[in-house]
Amino acid sequence: MVISQVDYFLLFAISCVLVGLLTPLMRKIALTHAILDRPNSAHKSHKNPVPYLGGVAIIIGVVVVSYGALILNKFIWSNFWLATSVLGPAVAMGLVGLWDDLKNLKPLPRFIGQSIAGLIVAIILVFNDSVGNPTGIIGLDVAITVLWVVGICNSINFFDNLDGGAAGTIAITAISLTYLAITGNQYFIAALSVVVAGATLGFLIWNRTPARIYMGDAGALFLGVLIATLTVRFNPSTDYSIASFAVPVLLLAIPILDTTVAVFTRLRRKVSPFQGGQDHLSHRLVRAGLSRKVSAITLWSLTGLFSFFAALISMPNIRNEVVIVVVASVFWLLLFLYFFKTKDS
Repeated sequence: MVISQVDYFLLFAISCVLVGLLTPLMRKIALTHAILDRPNSAHKSHKNPVPYLGGVAIIIGVVVVSYGALILNKFIWSNFWLATSVLGPAVAMGLVGLWDDLKNLKPLPRFIGQSIAGLIVAIILVFNDSVGNPTGIIGLDVAITVLWVVGICNSINFFDNLDGGAAGTIAITAISLTYLAITGNQYFIAALSVVVAGATLGFLIWNRTPARIYMGDAGALFLGVLIATLTVRFNPSTDYSIASFAVPVLLLAIPILDTTVAVFTRLRRKVSPFQGGQDHLSHRLVRAGLSRKVSAITLWSLTGLFSFFAALISMPNIRNEVVIVVVASVFWLLLFLYFFKTKDS
């Protein structure tokens, strides 16, 4: 399945426009039915209620464009089931997130839902030989895939705490993955990634500072499962296993960093890692004197830098893959130490 540059552009543009048009409609519905993120908890940083349901616009946009493209471009059942194997678990997790937005679920039901979604993804990928970096041991591949999907799903959900922060970061990751997949002749991953990029940028128009709508758990969990599945499917063009495993980690290095800093600082304070708090990267940047807008741009820039490392590793004839991985890892650790030492709240 080869896709032209025009097709990629159309997938991107249609996704962006569709979600950009759906988001204000979802905002109106959320306001009408009082589906709002109210600043009634200590970990909330906004001052006025902000409507949810932005995630619903993202889900609809990604699903409609993806299946629409399949139907209009010589529909083949194998491609339909392939797309469903990726989108199905993500949509199911998005519905769990929507339920959370409406009913405010406790952490356990969400974790159970994430674990089930991760297990389904792992079974589909491992038994269809679709894991990008298989170890050759079925049980280990399943365990790693479940851990990756659940971990990234939580990371994206935790990371969605700043106007435009998560949406912009995922857009950059998706654009980078699109480039890597195209250059690696992995067109299915490239097509879905470019749809995600368009959808998140269409949503970002309404979510940038000051945010007029949030994606909520519906959007964060949907995108978390989707981007985790796409990155674990991706097979990097590298010479060394360590570089191959590093590529998806680098693409999502900043959400992973955010979660790592938050969890370790909460353990240091002897509180539950699942307890909300103003100890994320965005909160620390704002307390350091940056505006919310500049904080978001900083997180986007760091994501772009680590995505550049991932792209550099995957370039043909690169002889220093391991050196690049080490440099990127050291820089990530320095960022961790810097943020870990800053004021928690």
